[in-house]
Amino acid sequence: MKAIRCMMAAIGLVASAAALGADTISATHVFPASLIYSRSFLEFVKKANDSGKGVFTIQVRGGPEAIGMMEQPGAVRSGVVDMVYTPCAFYAAVVPECDAVSASSVDGPTARKNGGLELLDQIHQKRMGVKLLGWVDSGIRFCLWSTKEPKFDANGQIDIRGFKVRGNPIYNAFLTNYLGAQVINLNSSELYTALERGTVDITAWTQIGLMDLNWDRYIKYRILPDFFETDLMILVNLKKWNALSPKTREILQRTALEHETASLRELQGLWKKERTELEKRGIKTLSQSPQASKKFVAGARAASLARMKERMEKAAGMENYDKVVQLFTPE
Repeated sequence: MKAIRCMMAAIGLVASAAALGADTISATHVFPASLIYSRSFLEFVKKANDSGKGVFTIQVRGGPEAIGMMEQPGAVRSGVVDMVYTPCAFYAAVVPECDAVSASSVDGPTARKNGGLELLDQIHQKRMGVKLLGWVDSGIRFCLWSTKEPKFDANGQIDIRGFKVRGNPIYNAFLTNYLGAQVINLNSSELYTALERGTVDITAWTQIGLMDLNWDRYIKYRILPDFFETDLMILVNLKKWNALSPKTREILQRTALEHETASLRELQGLWKKERTELEKRGIKTLSQSPQASKKFVAGARAASLARMKERMEKAAGMENYDKVVQLFTPE
């Protein structure tokens, strides 16, 4: 009996040592857990934890209730949290090349194949001290969504003068420089109340997720063409990344690459379902004229690249400008 107790104690010590030796990674996500994008990130976490059982554990602290959405990039940079899931545009002042991702005409897996993400990872490490683990949930475009029927000029281009437009770092350069909008900057978590009270008439938002946030109660119109692209990144503090075991890094990177492809496919399928449901709920789709649409999309791209160029000239340097444009916005 004594021998058995000794053996069990030894097994416990080995298990404890193994547990102590496992990597622990803290994480936050930019949006509330109910939103499709956060659910996608949590699916990545589940896949990673399942694959890395006994090797590492990602512990999710929460979303913007844990760390404010605009503070999360700074938190991972400083090491307050090890990993964040956030739009690249939210820290484009530090990594100006993020504007090319927002304006991208390629998706995450394509940018992985053409070397765009490898270059962007190097830039993130140099400028921000973080490892760019993956660009996930890509391929979803943005629309203008309105509570009121929009006006169109003689050329069939939307005229939003007189409309109260919600702004955001992702698309402010386009809304202000191209469309001439006077924007009201609000986080997505504040927009429901703004729509309810009528303090916002128009917002840009992705093709999916409107019903997750209950904005469809007030939104009546989707305005084409679509523009921009989701730019959601998984970032890891670089010091933390380098301190992780080689096995942990290998599993995390492999899982991120798999999720880049899986999330692209799944969200495209979801968009087809949501589009049908939004039509059932009475949201009408209106289109600008073909000529105006072409100009609109080109204007969105040009506004983002102009902001990127200005920021790079002032602080970051122009060494990567042409290559980033070529890899992310080849059209």
